[in-house]
Amino acid sequence: MAEHSYRDGMAVAGAGLALLAALGPTSAGAAPRNADTGPARVVASRFVAGPCPRTPEPIEALATARCGFLEVPENRARPGGRTIRLAVAVIPAASAKPAQDPVVFMSGGPGGETFDDIPFLVSSGLNRDRDLIVMAQRGNLYDEPNLACPELDHFYAASVGLPSYAPRTEQLMLDAVKQCRARLTADGTDLSAYNSTENAADFADLRTALGIKQWNVYGHSYGSNLALTYLRLHPQGIRAVAFDSIAPAQDVSLPFAWAGAREGLENLYKACAAEPACKSRYPDLQRTLNEQVRKLQAHPLTLNVKPPQGGDPVKVVLDGGALVNLLVAKAIPFAEVPAAIDELARGRPERFARARAAGSVPVVGQSAHGLTNSVVCSEWVPDHSASDVLNAGRRAFPDWPDPVLAQAPQLAFQDQVCRVWNVPDRTAAMRVAPVSTAATLFINGTGDMKTGASWARKTARTLPHSTTVQIPGIGHWVVPQSPCAQKVLASFLTRPTAPDTGCVAGLGWKPFTITPK
Repeated sequence: MAEHSYRDGMAVAGAGLALLAALGPTSAGAAPRNADTGPARVVASRFVAGPCPRTPEPIEALATARCGFLEVPENRARPGGRTIRLAVAVIPAASAKPAQDPVVFMSGGPGGETFDDIPFLVSSGLNRDRDLIVMAQRGNLYDEPNLACPELDHFYAASVGLPSYAPRTEQLMLDAVKQCRARLTADGTDLSAYNSTENAADFADLRTALGIKQWNVYGHSYGSNLALTYLRLHPQGIRAVAFDSIAPAQDVSLPFAWAGAREGLENLYKACAAEPACKSRYPDLQRTLNEQVRKLQAHPLTLNVKPPQGGDPVKVVLDGGALVNLLVAKAIPFAEVPAAIDELARGRPERFARARAAGSVPVVGQSAHGLTNSVVCSEWVPDHSASDVLNAGRRAFPDWPDPVLAQAPQLAFQDQVCRVWNVPDRTAAMRVAPVSTAATLFINGTGDMKTGASWARKTARTLPHSTTVQIPGIGHWVVPQSPCAQKVLASFLTRPTAPDTGCVAGLGWKPFTITPK
């Protein structure tokens, strides 16, 4: 799902890249698919070795990585169109005797900055026994073109001081979207080409261009969506696929977001009720939250709060929509959520206000909002109405007010945004469940309010060689947060058909913060 942060054998991949560095570009004859229905014309893509990106903060793993660009057609269905360049890094395996099948990473978002994920991947052991391959999805930071929208970055920073769903807020957002779209299209960017089918074809071309016979795939959030699309359209050369925080391509939509929020919150309520101290201190957690959503939507709070990053106080508006979005984004650690809700009900909104203020410090140009909008507007939005979103919200949270439920959490004003962005409807091509005998692993956290953990088993129905794992008390993007999930993933990469999931049985939610009455 869209997110505001939502992060191998050496003999094969390593030797292949060493030759690329010595001999120059290599080409891959890819057989892309036209409208997701079958082979189209053959288009040459190639890898060109080059320096690693200069990131704002040094990334230690890039010091020994082999980097470059994958050059691919912007739109494979349009002969003679322009070529784009996607940044690639191969992180060497830490093992002296690595496996011969690398693991390729597909990042979240869509539009999330990929290279910033590398430290989390390395600390999670992704390159322990095999090379780790990272490629920025088309339009991301360090790509050419980069579909950043500074206009939207500045809007999001300013929006912490605005009512979440007011007409003025909507207009400011649409103005930023219009400015970004006009600038990107003036540069010749074909916004319709930035979609999951082209993304998947890019990764297929990368494997061929690097001379890799077989690799493993690991994707989280939107990256799991992309990995499913990749598995369906380009099954060749896939040894195993791991999905973290699954966002199934055949199901993701704006109404889908409400189901995830409901499931994650229900799991949190149950965890609090199962812990005697939490149950005693916060006996009516669900009722209290419902009351606060209604109260804040009717009577928003306006506060001046210092951002957690430091600096002068900023104006913050805390209303029902903001409260829901903060919870879904895990802006407050799960252990503190019951205390924060209780404090809010007692007239102490500071925890939520500080979390809201954190968004006032813009990170300009890091996220590829152009890719986000092109994927969301072509693949998630077109096949349902605004009333479908509202009705899904009412089913999930019947006690919340309609103005909150009319907007999917973290995806406000998307119908209006998509009318501005104006890319073709691709939902029919994406609403297809993959059928594969490849070994697959689903890892989800029971606290995830973006992509509910139950979607793993639903998605696995057409993937008979699947293992599903739920990690208690973990939110979105599980592996970097859970040593047990890291062990499960490592075991899966070693033995895809029989991973060791034994560590899961002893896990539970982290104890909740208990504040004095």
